[in-house]
Amino acid sequence: MDCILFRHGIALDPEDWDGAEAKRPLTPHGAEKAEQAARGLPCADVDPTHLLSSPYVRAFQTAERIHAVLRISFAIKRCNDLLPDAPPHLLFDRLAEIPPDACVICVGHEPHLSAAAGLMLGAGPVAGLAFKKAGACCIRFEGTVKPGEGILRWWLMPAQLRALGKC
Repeated sequence: MDCILFRHGIALDPEDWDGAEAKRPLTPHGAEKAEQAARGLPCADVDPTHLLSSPYVRAFQTAERIHAVLRISFAIKRCNDLLPDAPPHLLFDRLAEIPPDACVICVGHEPHLSAAAGLMLGAGPVAGLAFKKAGACCIRFEGTVKPGEGILRWWLMPAQLRALGKC
């Protein structure tokens, strides 16, 4: 299984938003940058079979951009295991429900995604792992999806994904 962890795009600043945190949207610029980053995914050999998203608006809007750019025929699935405060180990249970030859894109938040990546790669938090907004990584599991069994294929900053999208 290939698991692509993708952080949502640039959202409105919390200080400029007086609604619920879960409903804070992407900025127009953030939506554009997320879409440009999504264009780099096929050039990184990403051919998704599943697209999971945090139910927060900014993550789901990012997932919608990925869905449109990649012309995905299946629906985006909202996943509470990708909420910002969800325990990262719960994501393993969700991934275990998916066929082992799948390519899953998980759209979420920091620091949840970096904590999940750390668990996947080393069975614990890894200092220095962090996702920029609209950045992503690919972690491969050759067998069972469990902590410490992931192999890092790539970790790309948003600008790198956008540059790949021009291939």
